[in-house]
Amino acid sequence: MALLTVRAAAGRLGVAYSTLKRWVHAGKVRTTRTDGGHHRVPDAEIDRLLAGRQPKADRARRAPAEDEAIEGLSARNRLHGFIDEVRVDGLLAQVRLRVGDQMLTAVITADAVRALKLRRGEEAMAIVKSTEVMIARSTVTPAAPTAASRRQRATASRQRRG
Repeated sequence: MALLTVRAAAGRLGVAYSTLKRWVHAGKVRTTRTDGGHHRVPDAEIDRLLAGRQPKADRARRAPAEDEAIEGLSARNRLHGFIDEVRVDGLLAQVRLRVGDQMLTAVITADAVRALKLRRGEEAMAIVKSTEVMIARSTVTPAAPTAASRRQRATASRQRRG
């Protein structure tokens, strides 16, 4: 059984160090203590916390019209989940998404990973159309489009045309 520091465990969970410390002190996270009184988080506890971070049932059943950030896409097969792993190598990246008790893997560009700010533990959505799987993040529609959203729309437009 591997034990991690609270900071390392927070990194694996994709939460802030202070958030995980609050959870530890509130008793939401089981830890062991070193002789010096420092908390250590077992791997099994991290797995339990990651498994508990499944999307809420109401999000999974959300109507496509509620996804304001991607309402312009014709794809209707949208799977809400949490990012389990992001691997970037050169121009491409591999993103593993946990949807319920299933894992879905998508290969996308490294630029898309940076533009969408995909990180482990974050909520995301897989969009499946024909033989393609796309990854998206649901966000509140911003007051003014950001450079990243303009690039996303331009890329989606090129993909629909091409």
